[in-house]
Amino acid sequence: MQVITVNELKARLDAGENLHIVDVREPYENVEFNIGGLLIPLGKIQILQIDELDELKTEEIIVYCRSGNRSGQACQILEIAGFTNVKNLTGGMLDWREQFKV
Repeated sequence: MQVITVNELKARLDAGENLHIVDVREPYENVEFNIGGLLIPLGKIQILQIDELDELKTEEIIVYCRSGNRSGQACQILEIAGFTNVKNLTGGMLDWREQFKV
């Protein structure tokens, strides 16, 4: 599994890159604070309810959660399911909020 830091992701977002970002937290966490990722909770990924990602099997997908743990699990599952370019946001939204004071 590849990783990406919050600083690397923010720089890419600020540069206007069109990225595929997936939030694997629960809906209430996404409502509290998010960076615009597609919400697919880890539970759905665990049972492979990921139709909205099927066309992205070879595209870069950046996965995030609160701390990087759930997104790491999601990355492993996606890789087993045949996704070839999955990256885990290390530190998740905790690091994002700490780094960028939001």
